[in-house]
Amino acid sequence: MDKIWNISEINAAVRSILETSLESFWLQGEIGTLNIHSSGHVYMTLKDQKSQLRGVFFGGAAQARAMPLQVGSQIEAFGHLTVYEVRGEYQFSIRMVRPRGVGELQRLFEELKNKLQAEGLFEQDRKKPIPKLPGRIGVITSPDGAALRDFLNVIERRFPDINIRVYPAPVQGDGAEYVLARGIEYFNSIGGADVIVLTRGGGSMEDLQPFNTEVLARAIAASTIPVISAVGHEIDFSICDFVADLRVPTPSAAAELAVGQRAELTDSINNLKRRFSSSVKLRMEQSRSRLQGSLGSYIFRDPLRLLERPKQRIDDYLRDATGAVEDILSDKRLELQKLHTSLAQLRPENALRQNRIMIDNLLRRLCTSGERNLEQRVSAVKSFESRLRALDPDAVIRRGYSVLHDASGKKVIASVKDVKSGDAVKARVADGEINLTAN
Repeated sequence: MDKIWNISEINAAVRSILETSLESFWLQGEIGTLNIHSSGHVYMTLKDQKSQLRGVFFGGAAQARAMPLQVGSQIEAFGHLTVYEVRGEYQFSIRMVRPRGVGELQRLFEELKNKLQAEGLFEQDRKKPIPKLPGRIGVITSPDGAALRDFLNVIERRFPDINIRVYPAPVQGDGAEYVLARGIEYFNSIGGADVIVLTRGGGSMEDLQPFNTEVLARAIAASTIPVISAVGHEIDFSICDFVADLRVPTPSAAAELAVGQRAELTDSINNLKRRFSSSVKLRMEQSRSRLQGSLGSYIFRDPLRLLERPKQRIDDYLRDATGAVEDILSDKRLELQKLHTSLAQLRPENALRQNRIMIDNLLRRLCTSGERNLEQRVSAVKSFESRLRALDPDAVIRRGYSVLHDASGKKVIASVKDVKSGDAVKARVADGEINLTAN
């Protein structure tokens, strides 16, 4: 039997399919309707040129008012699709909202940040120290902005006599970064400041875009004057913050760090004066006490006693020196005696006598060796002679043997195959030749 569904089951099933089949994603559109509810939730309609979609931002009222969101705002929202089961309507459940285009700005921000970081522009060892009490401060900001008023109020309260030079520049909008960069170049070219403060108040990422540009970052990095970046509020970070020699969260903080407080410096100077005066008085008392002690010393009553101890030390030095000289002379005598003995052993007569004895020994050994060698040679010759005689063919023939030759007497007959019946042959015997005929 087919299942019969009710409306709640259908809506629940559709919600489950939507929420499990699609992951969270970014969605862009224009706000068509907007309701910031007293409960803290935000209800809106997002649309483009052809369609619209309901959206709900739970707990997003504070962010919506701060941005601020309004009908017609172009936004990017992050969330997921779901179904409001009570009405059977699908909607976009929002978790984050940002102005449209911020995603691209953030991407460009990260790319530039990684590029400059790879070049070493953020390294701590290249940052210049901020002077403790600068004579002149160069401020680059909008002359009409609250940032300059906050900065000057702190300076007036802490150190009203300090010289402030303001370079007026736009702090947002197209081309603002070039004017800001020219301000840094201006102070560097005229040497008109001991420290430069680049400042503005907080704002959206689009408002802060000039401070996230490469042209301004490289101008800060090239500055020979230390640069303090005071851009935005504590939660805002810009590319300038990373390149600058010092980053502070607000214009007021920049003023507090750029100059010391007069009262604090005055107290420090007074403390140093008191410590110096006390140190001088203590040193004078110590010197006076040593002088009085010296005046009462026996040395001033009997100055000749000053010579007693040096005289005794001189006697000790003479005694030690005399003993050292005697020890040295004794060592030198012993070395001389050893050298005399060595020279005696090296006299030419002794060397000649030893060489003669050695030559006589060598001659005797040579004669003995020659005689022994001659005897061995003679014995070997006799042995070879006996062996040669034993191998003499004539000796063999004399023992009763004969050698057969052909008729010419030139060819030795070694086999019966060498002759034919009737051939003339010669037989060589000890006392002549015998002519024979082969059978």
